[in-house]
Amino acid sequence: MKRRVVITGVGAVTPIGHGKEAFWNAIKEGQCGIDLVTRFDTTDYTCKIAAEVKDFDVTQYVDRKEAKRMDRYTHYAMAASKMALEDANINVEELDGERVGVILGSGVGGIGTLEDQHSTLMAKGPGRVSPFFIPMMISNMAAGHIAIMTGAKAVNETIVSACASGTNAIGDAFRAIRNGDVDVVISGGAEAPITPLAFAGFCSMKAMSTRNDDPKCACSPFDAERDGFVMGEGAGIVILEELEHALNRGANIIAEVVGYGSTDDAYHITAPAPNGEGGARAMKLAIKDAGIEASDVDYINAHGTSTPYNDKYETAAIKTVFGDHAFKFAVSSTKSMTGHLLGAAGGIEAIVCALALKEGYIPATMNYKNADAECDLDYVINKGRNQEIQYALSNSLGFGGHNATILLKKY
Repeated sequence: MKRRVVITGVGAVTPIGHGKEAFWNAIKEGQCGIDLVTRFDTTDYTCKIAAEVKDFDVTQYVDRKEAKRMDRYTHYAMAASKMALEDANINVEELDGERVGVILGSGVGGIGTLEDQHSTLMAKGPGRVSPFFIPMMISNMAAGHIAIMTGAKAVNETIVSACASGTNAIGDAFRAIRNGDVDVVISGGAEAPITPLAFAGFCSMKAMSTRNDDPKCACSPFDAERDGFVMGEGAGIVILEELEHALNRGANIIAEVVGYGSTDDAYHITAPAPNGEGGARAMKLAIKDAGIEASDVDYINAHGTSTPYNDKYETAAIKTVFGDHAFKFAVSSTKSMTGHLLGAAGGIEAIVCALALKEGYIPATMNYKNADAECDLDYVINKGRNQEIQYALSNSLGFGGHNATILLKKY
């Protein structure tokens, strides 16, 4: 018999708030974290907007000296992990460290450190490059620091699958617990990509919105006039736990993870396959894994990036999987509020799904004004709704053709 897996704690560092309560309240209020970039001069950039993390002091979570030896994405991961453990009411010293794992996702890891140290190399020579450069930059280091902080000695991995990273990480963590390898996994994603070089790269691809004169409305998933995604940053961490382990310690269970699907388009490095064929297969696999019918799903937190191709093809994929039922349930993109956190998107969107199930509330797709004939589902336009739901599905799709879907159930 397969072991059951539940979410017992969540932690979030996001452009619209930090911690479960602040983040969830902002989602329900339809707040937007997108504004003009403050981190660097965007004079020569076509896109000048992003969803930056605000009012964040890493020293509330990490010793100041240690924090100086970490990239910003690790700061976010450490803070969100501490929040999640506190929310789960877990005393890590009482756990068997050999039964606790860490599986995170990050698309670009310590890219800020890479840029900073390259500038040092060019200006001052190799002797001035920091001895901490490598352990600050490499994408697995947030997971390593979390293990040191918590004493987690079981599986420790970092998944790199672009914007699907966070969801792939949670899916792999779910399987590790279900298969009996571990009892607890700290999982999710962390990202800090708002840097001059990374931003310039996405600008050159013409992937980001250039609605610089109206930042709050720039991310408009499924709207006919959507013109690109808006980059975000932060971390979303969930505590996954084997059900009996959670019950034995009297945990407050937020939701249950019941299915996972992961596929690849094998089509193009950046463009999704026509009609979202790969994403459709990922959703089908998650539904099959959960042992339910497609018609049982009540809500999808879509990848919904506000790019012309993603939104059209994800809509098509949903219709492929759900048929007539696609017009009977809710689909929304919370990226309209948070921006796109790349490898961390799946982490915060899993939190959204878990809390939606717990509280019976479906969040909105904000900034929707113009109907698109090819995007014709119920996108919960501009205002969330109170509605009891039993199953929620979260999609994440990434460059390289990566598709990941997790399926959560009300506990």
